[in-house]
Amino acid sequence: MKIGFFTDSYFPEIDGVTYTIDLWREELEAAGHEVYVIYPDGDYDPDEREVPVRSMPNPFYSGYRIPLLRRPSTLPELDIVHCHGPATVGLLGRYYAWKQDLPAIYTHHTPIEEYFQQSIKLASVASLLGSIYVPWENTLLESFDIVTTSTGQIERTVEHVQLPVGIDMDFFAPTEEDWYPDPDRTVIGYSGRLSMEKNVSEIVRVAEDCPEYEFVIVGEGPRREPLEATAPDNVEFRDFLPREELPTFYSSIDAFVTASTADTLGLSTLEANACGTPVVAADVPPFDRTIGSDNGARFPYGDCDEMATAIESALTSAWETRSAIERYDIQKTIVQLNSYTTTPPSRRTRHRSRTGLRGSRPRMSSVATRPAIQ
Repeated sequence: MKIGFFTDSYFPEIDGVTYTIDLWREELEAAGHEVYVIYPDGDYDPDEREVPVRSMPNPFYSGYRIPLLRRPSTLPELDIVHCHGPATVGLLGRYYAWKQDLPAIYTHHTPIEEYFQQSIKLASVASLLGSIYVPWENTLLESFDIVTTSTGQIERTVEHVQLPVGIDMDFFAPTEEDWYPDPDRTVIGYSGRLSMEKNVSEIVRVAEDCPEYEFVIVGEGPRREPLEATAPDNVEFRDFLPREELPTFYSSIDAFVTASTADTLGLSTLEANACGTPVVAADVPPFDRTIGSDNGARFPYGDCDEMATAIESALTSAWETRSAIERYDIQKTIVQLNSYTTTPPSRRTRHRSRTGLRGSRPRMSSVATRPAIQ
């Protein structure tokens, strides 16, 4: 099958969506498919199956770009469209699928309305935009044959199926190399974007209350400068690490901590677990489903004392972190994703009555004119 991934987030920007698309592409191509990535252009040299869309810098969210337009007739001939965002490139993919009468899949990665609060200073305006945006996105998602989400929890009314984006458990595994070999040194780590919805300021705040520990914050983003300006001496900031160094980082720290309230799965937390490291996370979705008694501790968001207690629990308890997250192994994800690809849904049969169907699996039917890869 010729699969088109339409995404508004891609290299050189580093985030969970980018890494997910890169990993899914690698796994699907290993299964015999051809995967094309249509993305906003930037400072990145594409290969023959990466198709850039002309774009401009995003004045509201540094590091990302605003895609403009590209004629569908200039795109590769595809068998299936898979969209990974609701902005210009995602809409281009939806239009291409409609124009060519192709099956269309959507993966819900990000609650976009959470980002309005960061981009718009007036809370009332951000709230108003969110109240307009969510119904609009619901309407968009209802036009797809399948909508997937990582934890089965999605703040949308659309019918959807659970499909974790997946962790490469072979790549993310405990390493012999240790960056912090001193047994008297306790290191708490974080890796991810430094943006408002990640609430890294909470990590800086708890670091001030836990001077006996060292904190290493890995990442870049619009909040880095103010975070560094207010951080105590026991906090070290580092730029994004090359991906091949992440398993060593995760294996070297004693606990991974996050206070994010805008994740749909929290890839970095599961990557840390895969490397044998417990996770401390806010007791909010998705962590109320992914972080439990076998792989970490949770705390009420905003409660610094409880956050410090959760860190202490993570450091002093025994964990079975890898076995706790085996259900998120990328191989399980690809089997399910491949089933959607080899036996794609029929757009003409999907739109049934949705009464009582929220969260249920859409009916699947083969498309006889498109051969499946066995």
